[in-house]
Amino acid sequence: MGTVGQKYKKGALVASVSIRGGLVLLAVAALVSGCADPAGTGVRPQRPLKAPPAPAADLQADKTRIRAARLRAEQTRIAAARHWGLKEVPLTAPPAPVTKPRITTRHGFEVDGHEEKGLPPVFTTVPTEQKIVFLTIDDGAEKDPAFLRMMSELKIPYTAFLSDYLVKDDYGYFARMRDAGVVLNNHTLHHPYLPALSYARQRREICGMQDVIEKRFGKRPTLFRPPYGNYNEDTLRAARSCGIKYAPIWNEEVFVDRWEYREWDQDIHPGDIVLSHFRGRKDWKGTMPDMVRRFLNRITAEGYAVARLEDYL
Repeated sequence: MGTVGQKYKKGALVASVSIRGGLVLLAVAALVSGCADPAGTGVRPQRPLKAPPAPAADLQADKTRIRAARLRAEQTRIAAARHWGLKEVPLTAPPAPVTKPRITTRHGFEVDGHEEKGLPPVFTTVPTEQKIVFLTIDDGAEKDPAFLRMMSELKIPYTAFLSDYLVKDDYGYFARMRDAGVVLNNHTLHHPYLPALSYARQRREICGMQDVIEKRFGKRPTLFRPPYGNYNEDTLRAARSCGIKYAPIWNEEVFVDRWEYREWDQDIHPGDIVLSHFRGRKDWKGTMPDMVRRFLNRITAEGYAVARLEDYL
């Protein structure tokens, strides 16, 4: 409110001073008593209440419960590792990074104008110094319930790349996989050799599988793996048009009875993507749990943990 100049008579001035003094005293008293109403609402603000400190016994009980829960979880993992015939308990991956690494196409895997055209990066390894690897499993022919139990009990993350012609006889199997937290990604409808196809046919293969996964499992993927790891510029253009952001391939492949390597040193490295397949005794000398056992025994012995690929993209 603006200041208004006024003239006072002598008596009025004394009365005004007296009234003002009284108001000041009342305001001070209200502030001291904690009952002032500065907003003029007529409601007296309450002093904030402070919770009493938790008794030391309660704090100690909380710590005891946390330790007990961790001990039970560790005992469960030990029992699961023993049940599935592992030599050691698998190591636990570190928390997912808050700042994701920058993913670029591996040198020598580019198509002409790859980055300038904004095509999905093709990579075999995620940039990291942590001793982690990523397990990815392709196709979908074998639908072994023991594999689902094993991965769930051991709490091992993995990423699936599915082809519809192999999974359509049992979508429910892969729905259970999704419900366990596995991300289901695109590996085309019919698993063709894509570079031999026109752009339009490649797009039908990729976008068609996007539609299937969205319809059956509720979400369109952002990851695509070209069958056999073969692609050309049309493949990546088509994939981008279908909503694909990344095209991870692999640096190692694990089977029931052996490993195969891309690198000359025949070894695994931090951030490597490892490939395997949904296959069983019809194609391998063993089962999918046998493959997982070989995979985990090797990486654990070398100090590696399995991380979730999508957490780094």
